Amino acid sequence: MNENETGKINIMVVDDMPEIVNYFKENLNAQPDLNVIGTANSGMEAVSVAGSCRPDVILMDIQMETHNSGILAAEKIHKLLPAAKIIIVTIHEDDELLFYAYSVGVMDYIIKTDSIDRILSSVRNVYSNDLLLRPEIADKIRAEFNSLRLQNQSLLFALHILSELTNSEFDVLKAVYEGYSYKQIAQMRYVSQATIKSQVNSILKKFSKKRMSDVTAMLHLVSFDNIIKNL
Repeated sequence: MNENETGKINIMVVDDMPEIVNYFKENLNAQPDLNVIGTANSGMEAVSVAGSCRPDVILMDIQMETHNSGILAAEKIHKLLPAAKIIIVTIHEDDELLFYAYSVGVMDYIIKTDSIDRILSSVRNVYSNDLLLRPEIADKIRAEFNSLRLQNQSLLFALHILSELTNSEFDVLKAVYEGYSYKQIAQMRYVSQATIKSQVNSILKKFSKKRMSDVTAMLHLVSFDNIIKNL
């Protein structure tokens, strides 16, 4: 970190509106313990500038070239500079975007209409880890957000594959999920076991799995029982 070299908290400001960048820069530089060492006007530029100036704290606008470009940039910067503390700047509170931001390593957020005192407080607090939530609790929340995001991705993937199954394949999958053997399924459907195995192979191919146990394990994670009930 650069604070021990300059005696100040070194800050980077990222926003696609120059007047916003200048507003933050003027107010931050007016503080004896703060110093703006870099600015950027897009998420892509932010990653490059952050790598060069290595700030202690980054004020990152969410919506620039895209609606979430600031969060995508924050994710890349967090991997590149894990010690840098990132504060997301937004025009309104969007829970989904904020949850996403926390899941990629963002430490805090501010609203563009917040008072300068609130902004200064956020900068100093994230730098010193003096957050409303203790860092270890915030880490647990981020881990939970990551878990939920992965679950949502798995659910979307499962629903997409399920929509591509034939009626027969879906019925076979449902029976396997419920614990029936291939022999029992063949008897219930009045077909040969070879036919069931052929349908199982087709299911495995669509799910990109080698074993049906892997498919059923994934379906269990995305609450396949509830999916069946809603069909």
